[in-house]
Amino acid sequence: MTQIDLAPAGLRMAALVAAVPDELLGAPTPCPAYCVGDLLDHIAGLATAFSAAARKDTGPDSESTPHGDRSRLSDDWRSDIAAGLSQLTDAWRSPAAWSGVTRVGGVVLPGEVCGLVGLNELVVHAWDLGRATGQPVNAEPEVIRALLPMLDQFSPPIDAPRGDGPFGPRFPVSSGAPLLDQLVGLAGRDPSWSPATARGWARGRAPCATACSSRPHWARTARGCLPTRRDRSTRITHSG
Repeated sequence: MTQIDLAPAGLRMAALVAAVPDELLGAPTPCPAYCVGDLLDHIAGLATAFSAAARKDTGPDSESTPHGDRSRLSDDWRSDIAAGLSQLTDAWRSPAAWSGVTRVGGVVLPGEVCGLVGLNELVVHAWDLGRATGQPVNAEPEVIRALLPMLDQFSPPIDAPRGDGPFGPRFPVSSGAPLLDQLVGLAGRDPSWSPATARGWARGRAPCATACSSRPHWARTARGCLPTRRDRSTRITHSG
């Protein structure tokens, strides 16, 4: 079992959220279907869902899919999201969170896989939020190396049509590029994305590679390689 501390990623995300000015809530993000406010609400929902998954809580929080909707942001959304992220990282400090099976978005996953999926959400969406709001973003190399095999396994080829899979077609990135660029490229992002390149973003373009689609992407990640209700014997392998 591989256990990774989610706290650095959670703290980094909380710092990014705290620095988002109100005037950017309607700005575009690398998730074409989401403005910044939608992405923030999605992050809040992810914190709730993956906290419940770590606790093996099979209540409503483990069944719902955290779609982003700016209109749901609370008046004190910066503090509320930070509190949710703190609960998330605290919950995944327990070795029990990484063992057995759990449920998130209505889908059964091994605890270890669920932890990696949650970590990937934090890292990739931190990049999304940072790029959208002009904030620098980084991540620990060892964390990115733990996530790269998972994304490489499930990311469609560059020329693949966009379907309803967990990731959009990978963006071509050199193997010598910075690790974070490689990660977001596998998640379907252009590492050079900026708000200036997002013209037309709100005109019904396809949802972003991770977490912005209408169905829980971790459900589709589970299909084929990760254990589901029907097949819990298959395991994903990854490097730490």
